[in-house]
Amino acid sequence: MRRRRAQKRLIDPDPRYGDLLIAKFINVVMECGKKSIAERIVYDALDIVKEKHQKNLLKFFVRR
Repeated sequence: MRRRRAQKRLIDPDPRYGDLLIAKFINVVMECGKKSIAERIVYDALDIVKEKHQKNLLKFFVRR
């Protein structure tokens, strides 16, 4: 007899922007459970994009 089904885990939004899509992207970039390094990579890249375009970053991230 099988046990219960596993419950879906909710993903918390990222701490800097409060966006769920960026949190999922950080989880995709993460390797070997090193989330702090993945966050640093993604946030540095988003800062570079923000400096160059001076637009709303979340709209830019979702649009591309």
